[in-house]
Amino acid sequence: MGELHHFTYGPITPIFAYAMSFLGSLLGLVSTARARAATDTRRRAWLLVLAAWAIGGTGIWVMHFMAMIGFSVTGSPLRYDVPLTVASFFIAVITVGIGLFIVGLGKPSIAKVLIGGPITGVSVAFMHYTGMAAMQINGSFDYKSTLFYASYAIAVVAATVALWFTIVVRGIPATIAAAAVMGVAVCGMHYTGMYAMHVNITTDAVTPVPGVDVNWFLAPIVLFVLVVVIALASAVMAVPSEREQAEAAAVRDKIAAGEALRTATAGPVFGGGSNSTPSAPGTGQAFSARAANGIADARRQRGR
Repeated sequence: MGELHHFTYGPITPIFAYAMSFLGSLLGLVSTARARAATDTRRRAWLLVLAAWAIGGTGIWVMHFMAMIGFSVTGSPLRYDVPLTVASFFIAVITVGIGLFIVGLGKPSIAKVLIGGPITGVSVAFMHYTGMAAMQINGSFDYKSTLFYASYAIAVVAATVALWFTIVVRGIPATIAAAAVMGVAVCGMHYTGMYAMHVNITTDAVTPVPGVDVNWFLAPIVLFVLVVVIALASAVMAVPSEREQAEAAAVRDKIAAGEALRTATAGPVFGGGSNSTPSAPGTGQAFSARAANGIADARRQRGR
């Protein structure tokens, strides 16, 4: 039986892993907030795709492999199967996307969160163990059942809370706090699953271990994170937030009301010229009616 080391390089790998989880969660929450504010269904769907890319890709998958850089096994080299590793990435992004679309399209509700959360959580844990299955050594891995199932439970709770955050979080301080909580939950799921593992090293016949070293993924990970940050920054700049939309609507209301009043007062209330005589009784009521009709017309035009 080989010895596992989860922190080969000390605290640097768990710190970077948490930083990636926090960053991905933060970008994903910002993107879902913009999706809530989007009035166009196609734009909302695109923002939810970006949120899945951020949370599933950066917050979960990148976090996983940043943590795995610090993982080693005594008595055997450690390599990774590339196709399985790539598959784990798509599992993370697609399953988080499914949860976000369940919650984010249409009217949000607790029922949708309770449906999407378990689906996403089980899938995220499955992604973790797919990534673990990609590991190749001179030997085999197995898992302690208690911690194994505990990691699934943590994943389900974390995913449900994350989806709930996407529909209730408002404001920058709350978004940062929510991202911090999500980062802790995702890392907790990962390390619980890691501590469930033990390894059996084969000493009879040592053969070359197929696959690539985990450091091979560093350059793609850095490039991926940069692409996610740039794409989400562009999306955030393109779509106004809910507060910005409310402020813009208030300004448009004031402008529309002013234009309506000018339209209503364009016709003379009294006869033209300095020698004009007062209009017939009821002119004040006619003026008020014209003003009210003008304001209503302006609001109907804005609502189209």
